[in-house]
Amino acid sequence: MSGPDLLEGKKILIVDDEPDVLDVLEELLSMCKTVRATSYEEAKTLLESQEFDLAVLDIMGVDGYGLLAMATQKNIPTAMLTAHAFTPEHLTKSIKEGAVSYIPKEEIDRMAEFLNGILKAEKEGRNPLESWERKLPSSYFERRWGAAWQDVDKDFWDRFRASFRARKSASEEQEAKG
Repeated sequence: MSGPDLLEGKKILIVDDEPDVLDVLEELLSMCKTVRATSYEEAKTLLESQEFDLAVLDIMGVDGYGLLAMATQKNIPTAMLTAHAFTPEHLTKSIKEGAVSYIPKEEIDRMAEFLNGILKAEKEGRNPLESWERKLPSSYFERRWGAAWQDVDKDFWDRFRASFRARKSASEEQEAKG
């Protein structure tokens, strides 16, 4: 499936301290039921009292990492959205702490594509980070941060890449057999 098909009717928590960003997300995700929050406290209450299919969390201004921990504990696939925390360190931290996507606000227009990729990967039993990796490949981050951006935590990124290569090889082998 492509486009917003898998997003149709999904319930998504969107959290940002900027109401205009939430307005844009609501418009971009009109095929979904969005529940918005503008603060950590508001989002925490929503996470504790409601069920969500996905979450989109700003990092700065709303303690996105604290909310990510709660969402991860509830098995809610979470995309981190950021402008001010768009750094190699925050990308690494987001992935390590359980985010399945890390989206710069300059790519917000592609939000439905990113979230649809998460749902598609889950439906197919794949790691949602694979979809994110294809949609925002390393070259995107190299253009923004330079070729050595992964040196922030080289061991982590080497393991990250190796795990995807291993899964891709196993998948290709299975396809060849069947």
